[in-house]
Amino acid sequence: MKQTLLRSRIVHFRDDAVGSPDSALEYFEDGVIGFADGRITLLEDARRAEKQGLDLSAAEHRPEALVTSGFIDAHVHAPQLAVMGSYGEKLLDWLHKYTFPAELQFADEEVSRQNAEFFIDALLACGTTSAMVFTTSFAHSTEHLFQAAERTGMRLIAGKVLMDRNAPDALLDTPERALRESSTLIEKWHGRGRLGYAVTPRFAGTSSRAQLSVAGQLLRDYPDLWLQTHLSENLDEIAWTASLFPEASDYLNTYELYGLHGERSIYAHCIHLSESEQSRIAYAGATVAFCPSSNLFLGSGLLKLQQLREHNIPVALATDVGAGTSLCQLRSMGEAYKVCQLGDYPLGAAEAFYMATLGAARALHQEKHIGNLAPGKEADILLLNGNREPLMRERLRHCRDIREELFAYMSMGDERIIERTYVAGKVAGNVAGIKAKSATCSPRYAPQNHERALTP
Repeated sequence: MKQTLLRSRIVHFRDDAVGSPDSALEYFEDGVIGFADGRITLLEDARRAEKQGLDLSAAEHRPEALVTSGFIDAHVHAPQLAVMGSYGEKLLDWLHKYTFPAELQFADEEVSRQNAEFFIDALLACGTTSAMVFTTSFAHSTEHLFQAAERTGMRLIAGKVLMDRNAPDALLDTPERALRESSTLIEKWHGRGRLGYAVTPRFAGTSSRAQLSVAGQLLRDYPDLWLQTHLSENLDEIAWTASLFPEASDYLNTYELYGLHGERSIYAHCIHLSESEQSRIAYAGATVAFCPSSNLFLGSGLLKLQQLREHNIPVALATDVGAGTSLCQLRSMGEAYKVCQLGDYPLGAAEAFYMATLGAARALHQEKHIGNLAPGKEADILLLNGNREPLMRERLRHCRDIREELFAYMSMGDERIIERTYVAGKVAGNVAGIKAKSATCSPRYAPQNHERALTP
């Protein structure tokens, strides 16, 4: 077993820490991390390791850089890269005008395959080594995404979107097709290597009662699956959902009625939750995916992180893309800080990084595998180097401790400071590769059919 040794400054969150993320933060001013066969084998103070007899002469020495664990994105849409930064709409109109036309392109299997490869490379270039992903209602798009993730060796959870009403006809499936295609994908991919499957109704408004029942059946048939969907993102969406499900007591209840609520449920957004909904999410042990960039960009509202904390609800950070404007979790942290500032909750760097690493791993029930740099975990590792950017380099000169440095990264940083991404101990992903793949693209201003599909 050949061990790779990297000597650098190192920061992560300890598994055994009790209390706040700040108390769990562990920093080595001069540390060494070792990894072999895809797993971390060593994490130690470098001088102490040398005193114990470890030969560090072959270690790569990077004292100016910072090693941390790979980022985890708890909610992201693979087919929406083409509509990132699209102008002018709130959620329901945005879905109709931008999202659905983008996803219709995935009927073409070659478009789907190429996008899957590009999406995975883009995640890695941004330092994201694990993600929970929506694909499209076309089963082959999920197949292609799993194939691309498997080739890189990354840990990824994904699912075919279930959607049988209130969207363009070409995107709709049926309850029967949803059950058949999802079951086939689950049998082939769930638990294969580092891959997992999530039952994925887009949201209650685009699924019939029969299809939500199918989603519940899948969760009963395969109890170690995840559920991923959207909840309480936009006030018009909430009112529209209430009109579609008059029998439900609130938005969350549209999922509860069909068995779509449990400790392996991940609800994206959750901006406008009632007190009752927060209590029930907490009781079930379900997770909220915090998507600050998207929430600000679409004008959906401000997540009340402090309230979720008071209810002990697990919260994981997410980019959401395409309504989010970046795949980089450093940028998501910066947007989260702004959201929390407006809610009179100053989000510290430790809590922000925790929501994108160990906190996200715990929320997704993946903490046995990923989330920090503890020996035995899978070697998903980032090498950050703020010296690559002049303004960042100047800012770092004035940081007094690791927390100030991390805050500089989350408030000013982006994918340009991610020098290297390791997936299961192997170097993977780079911005140069992404640029090369996209270099041949040129703008195409094709007219689109904007006939309204959603009617709140």
